[in-house]
Order: sequence, then structure tokens, then C-alpha cells
Amino acid sequence: MKNIKLSVVIITRNEENEIEECLQSVYGWADEIIVVDDESQDKTIQIAKNYTNKVFQRKMDVEGSHRNWAYSQASNEWVLSLDADERVTEELKKEIFSIIGANPSENGFSIPRKNFIGSYWVKYSGWYPSAQLKLFRKDKFRYEESEVHPRAFLEGGSRQLKSPLLHYSYDNFEDFLAKLNRQTTLEAKKWFNQGKKMTLGRFLWRAFDRFMRSYIRKKGFKDGFIGFLVAFNAALYQIVSYLKFREIIFNQNNSIINKNS
Repeated sequence: MKNIKLSVVIITRNEENEIEECLQSVYGWADEIIVVDDESQDKTIQIAKNYTNKVFQRKMDVEGSHRNWAYSQASNEWVLSLDADERVTEELKKEIFSIIGANPSENGFSIPRKNFIGSYWVKYSGWYPSAQLKLFRKDKFRYEESEVHPRAFLEGGSRQLKSPLLHYSYDNFEDFLAKLNRQTTLEAKKWFNQGKKMTLGRFLWRAFDRFMRSYIRKKGFKDGFIGFLVAFNAALYQIVSYLKFREIIFNQNNSIINKNS
């Protein structure tokens, strides 16, 4: 199977344990591989250079703008956006070949993802198919320039592919909680910067709603204890984000008082 005119763009930061398998899943058939690294302190860059000469270092300030910059480095019309913990399956590779070779009318394609905690594939709680817009025409796509969970904007039509990516979301439950801590800090800052009014009642409702949505409506209970933990994490995300949001407001008010005293 010959190379296809496709730019694979991979965002990294301290991914020495993940990046090689990601690169191996696209090496030899994607025309261009681009790695944009957020000042890794491990061997991520050295490993990446074994697979591509297009390795850039750029500090991530805002996730949305960082990703947009990374995509702008692509020389091909079509871009496949990957994170280091994602893998392209053989079935997905064949589907991408078929899609791009047919010169589709759509400008983007969502790709289903099999999300894992360790070696366990989480099938419910909304974690599958959990499709994301990953394959797109470069000049028709951009991310909202937001620090956390930026929205994707695409000009023109899109549809979903059948074959999934493998997404090794969390190495274990320690990693699960560590990422919760990082993401809730960004979420709290986002709420504050947007001037959101997060009352006690509203955050309690959000926490309850997220748990019920994950565990009951999206059938997380079918994943047993892991399904319960996923639903609990969805509620905990809201609780911790709110506590950090209140802390930001408290520190801001104290700063103003101290400045005026």
C-alpha cells in the first residue's frame, strides 16, 4: 500500500511511554508526520525524530491555539489529528485510504474511539463510540482558542467513519485522578475568565446530573465497578472544578482588599 497525501499531526508532552506506538501506527503510509511537542523533559523528541524530521517544540499556552498552530504546519490538504495515546488500526487505515482516494464532498470525518483505562475497554458511560472530528481538510477546520475542551469548527459537511481509533486514555487509576486534577484546574480558570456564575445549587445539580447521565442514561452500570468509577469521576469533576473556582474568587477578592488597604 503506497503512501497517501495525508499529514498526521501529533501533539505531545512527556510521552516517551506512548509516542512510539502511536508513530508506528501511521509510519510508512502517511505522507507526512508532524510532531508538535510542549517542552517535554523526557525522551519524547528523540523517539519522534526516529520517525519524522518534522518535530517542532512550542510551549502550549492555550490548547485551541496550540492545536491550530500545529495544523498550520501541515503541507497536505488532509490532516489526521492524533494524540500520543491514540493508535490507528489497520481497518481505520484502509478506510482513510478509501475516503481520501474518493475525493469526498465532505470536509471532515469524525472517528469513533475505543477508550481504555489500563487494558480495560470502557464500552458504556458515553465512552464509546465517543467520535471526534479527527480527519479534516486543513483550510476548513479550526479549534476554538480555549484552554480546556475547545470546541471544533468545520466549514461544510462531515460524517462519521466506521472504524475506530484505539485511545489509551489512562494508564491506571492513579493517572485517572492525576488528569482529573489538571483538567479541573483549567476548567475552573475557564469559568472564571468567562465570568460564569456558579452557585452552590447549580454545581450540585451538575454533579448529580453528570453521575446519573453516565451511570444510568448511558448505561455505565454495564461496565460494573469501572462504570461506577467513571460516573463518580464525572460528578467529582464538577465538584473539584467548583471548589477551585471558589478558591480563585476568594484569592481575587483578597488581592483586591490587600491592594486597597
